[in-house]
Amino acid sequence: MPEYRLSGATKKIIGFSGRIQPKDPDALTDDLINNINTMKIPPRDKRRLLCSSRDTSISTFIIPVTDGAVTGYYFSDPKLSELTGLVPLTIFCHGGGWVFGNMDFYSVFLRHLAEVTESAILLIDYRLAPNYKFPTAVEDCYDALLWAAEGAKYWKVDPDRIFIAGDSAGGNLAAATALLARDRKGPQLAGQILFYPITDCRLRTESMLTHKDSPMLNEKMLSFYVKNYAREPKDILAPLFSPALSTDLSRLPPALIISAELDPLCDDGKLYADALNAAGTKANALTVKGAYHGFMPYKHSIGRAEGECAMRQFVSGRPVENVVLSTENEMRKKI
Repeated sequence: MPEYRLSGATKKIIGFSGRIQPKDPDALTDDLINNINTMKIPPRDKRRLLCSSRDTSISTFIIPVTDGAVTGYYFSDPKLSELTGLVPLTIFCHGGGWVFGNMDFYSVFLRHLAEVTESAILLIDYRLAPNYKFPTAVEDCYDALLWAAEGAKYWKVDPDRIFIAGDSAGGNLAAATALLARDRKGPQLAGQILFYPITDCRLRTESMLTHKDSPMLNEKMLSFYVKNYAREPKDILAPLFSPALSTDLSRLPPALIISAELDPLCDDGKLYADALNAAGTKANALTVKGAYHGFMPYKHSIGRAEGECAMRQFVSGRPVENVVLSTENEMRKKI
């Protein structure tokens, strides 16, 4: 097993992440999960997260879904629309193993991401396991996509540049939503952006074995998440549960997949990109060296700046195969 060398900043990130998404499922109770999902992030902890401009506003919407409703949080900069015209829209499915999802935490992250990518982002607070089992979460995300595509004309966003994105289990939901949009002849997506996604819930890859005790995400927690999301064991084999097991990955929107090297899910991203490309769907898998699972929301994490830049390249129109891992400063020096 690898020896993980942790900097002081990384240790702080892991400690904070453990409070938002504990690494020991044996310690979890229904009350604890609910408290984690609804708590306000203390100001001292928000300093570990990303800063954003006050120009980026947040609006809240109630989105109708099958047998209920979910909340959507819309992040945008009205001044940007006035300067540039229509902006891209990204529908974002949050991570948390389909069980966790703190909206205060994700609001800090996505308000910043909307700013640096010069786009609008709609965060979906989909219904969570174990109260709502598969396929509720993916159906909620698909219903939210339908709703957002219809509302795009009111938001000054470009209806031809609607992306689906997510991190970790949210990357799984984004990939599954793209499958649904194709199969149900739903909105035409400009692309899918998957940050360290789980795409094969059998948990059998080489990186799963190598990094099963990774400090940010371990095999025990992944097994807990899969068990709580599934209605029954055979659900794991369904394409909407494990998109990598789909027998048809053709005719999907181009996929930008960003993985972390020291992550049990590293191979999930790379193997899914290989399968997409083999089926004729353009995909680009980029792996951040030295990075751990879940790095994107944290100010001082390895890979955060490169991940932001890669997303900005893609949503601004660069072909997915030409997207590179680079910081904004490095990109400017090459021009």
